[in-house]
This record gives sequence, structure tokens and C-alpha cells, in this order.
Amino acid sequence: MSTVNKVVLAYSGGLDTSVILKWLQDTYACEVVTFTADIGQGEEVEPARAKAIQMGIKPENIFIDDLREEFVRDFVFPMFRCNTIYEGEYLLGTSIARPLIAKRQIEIARQVHADTVSHGATGKGNDQVRFELGYYALEPGIKVIAPWREWDLLSRQKLLAYAEAAGIPVDMKHKQGGAPYSMDANLLHISFEGRHLEDPKAEAEESMWRWTVSPEDAPDKPEFIELEYEKGDPIALNGERLSPAQMLTRLNEIAGHNGIGRLDLVENRYVGMKSRGCYETPGGTVMLKGHRAIESITLDREVAHLKDDLMARYAALIYNGYWWSPERHALQALIDYTQQPVNGWVKLKLYKGSVSTVARDSKDSLFDQTIATFDDDGGAYDQVDAAGFIKLNALRLRIAAKSGRGI
Repeated sequence: MSTVNKVVLAYSGGLDTSVILKWLQDTYACEVVTFTADIGQGEEVEPARAKAIQMGIKPENIFIDDLREEFVRDFVFPMFRCNTIYEGEYLLGTSIARPLIAKRQIEIARQVHADTVSHGATGKGNDQVRFELGYYALEPGIKVIAPWREWDLLSRQKLLAYAEAAGIPVDMKHKQGGAPYSMDANLLHISFEGRHLEDPKAEAEESMWRWTVSPEDAPDKPEFIELEYEKGDPIALNGERLSPAQMLTRLNEIAGHNGIGRLDLVENRYVGMKSRGCYETPGGTVMLKGHRAIESITLDREVAHLKDDLMARYAALIYNGYWWSPERHALQALIDYTQQPVNGWVKLKLYKGSVSTVARDSKDSLFDQTIATFDDDGGAYDQVDAAGFIKLNALRLRIAAKSGRGI
């Protein structure tokens, strides 16, 4: 076991990280610095300060940072410029938060001259990879402690017993078996995993969902909203200019009220296993729809198709923890270049779990009504040209057919 002088712990104040805090003190006899990130999880973060002090952490070694604007502006929005989804459905709500937490953790480690960082991710999941790839990319020589890969507290009962013996306060819900799901929340989404959901055949109970009403119980009348985009990012909602975090917060409220953004998914983890999770991403679902709508009239066809080709690769980089990699930076530069003309407005219809585009316009639109019209175009487009276009594109098919290679 290597010597540890000072460690910065990603600390939520919950049972797991509270046990980890005490375990680090007991096992490594080191000074512990706690870092709690407010990225819009919807819960009070200040109680983590009181709990850390109660466990012997010096006030100057407790960091609680409001990262909501940075999270949406510098991580969520850049990801959405690529219309990013993993395996066709997942909007990467947990994945995109990890590089920001890792970044801030390393900044604090430098500030307090810590030689080590620690997290509460288990050895089975993706988050251990995401955190640690971020640590090493930003501070190559940093030491990392991942308690779930070292200790023998591998069950809820052992954690509770350790907490009780160490005098760590434990909520009644944990003593009674805990909440039915493992949850992770930020401004982009809330995820549910574990217990009942570990059986892919079992349907999630309606009572599980936190941010969205059931589509059946959503309003019987559709709600229309208008999003204004600038260089690929939504900047105004219904004519009101909003900051990135304000925008996502407001969209979460409106979309959740209309039953939008639920997902039940079996995904392929980077470590190799399949995992079933349920997600609520109301605002993100609306943002994705709106962004694709404004791109549909402002992007060149081949640029749009190139983005679609690259999206799966970009999504995998984020899901697998490579936000800080040179290839992600290179892809981001290309994506951001494509977004220069993605300006304008989109009108969306929200109704009982669905979101659809009903109108869009842009000063940078490539849609030419004089050419696309079914009425007389006044010579803007010569339909006779299509014959040669078709024959040239059919040439290889005709040659193959003549040689006997046709279908």
C-alpha cells in the first residue's frame, strides 16, 4: 500500500461516500479533503458540509461548488451539438457529468497540494473508468484510491455495520433496506438502476419516476414552445433569453409536465457486461428534437450526414470516459465548425410523452422554396436534368446486370 499524505474525495454526504471518508482515514491515516459538486441533482448539498465537519474534516478542507452553469455550457451543450445518443437511445446524462467532476477534483488537488484523489464508483461500472481517465489525462502523476476495488465491504449490510461501528449517521431508509433503486441525478437527467430493475423482464413501477408525469396523466391539450438557436445552442425559450442552466431547468419542467423523456434501456457497459437502467431526460429530449430541426434547414446535406456518421463514435467516446482525449477534442472542433450557420428558431409541440416539430426558420436557411415547390418554379430547376443524373448513377448497376451479377 502506497503512502498517502492528502486525498481529495468526491463526496456526496450519502452512506457510501461517508463510509469511504472514514475508511480512508482508518486505512491510510491521511488527511481527507471533501469535494461536493452541485450539478443540479435537485438535493441540498450543504448538509454534506455539516456531515464532513462531524466526521472530523477541517472547514478549510471542505469544497462545495455550484457547477451548474459550467456543466450545461461546457459539457452538455457541446455534446448536444453532435445530436449525441449512445446505442440509439441514451442521452448520456451520467456520462457527461463525470469529466467535469474529475476536472474540478484535480483543480482542488492542485490547490491543496494533495497527492491522491478518490471516488465512490464500484469496480463493475463505467464511472470508475470515466473518473480515472479524466484524472490521468489532467494530472498524469496523480494517485487514485478506488475503495470498492480494495475493501471487503461488498454488501449493503457490511456498509451499514461499518457505519454503525464508526458512528456514521445512517438514515432510516438505509436501515430499513434502502431506496429501491440506485439513483444518479444532475440537470440533464436522473437515472435508476439496481434491485427491481436488475431483472429486464420486470416493468418499472410508476412510483419510481421523479421528474415526469405518466404520459397518460399528462395534459389533454398540447403545449407549444419556441426555441431560438445560436451556433447550435438554444439561447431563448418563448422569446426569453436564458442562461444554459436556466434553459435546461425550464425545459425539464415543461417537458416533464407533458410526460416527455422516459427511457427503459439495456445498455452495453464499457467493462463488458450488459446493464438495465431507466432514465428521465425531459429537457434533453426536447433539446435534441429542436436541434435536429434547426439543423435540417441550415446544414449542407453532406455535412449533416458526416455528423451523423461521426455521432456514434463521439457518443462512445463520452460513454467510455474519453472526454479529455485528443480524438474527442478533434471531433469537437469539427462539430463546432459545422454549427456556425445553425441559427434560427424552432416551434415544437409537446403532447402526452411526445415531442414533434411543427415549424422552423433561419436567416441561414438552405431551404429554397422556389426550387422545392410543386408549383411552377419559373425555371429555377430543370427537371430534364434528372434523367442524366439517374443514368449516370445507374451506370454501374446496368454494367453489373449485363455481366450477370444483377440480382
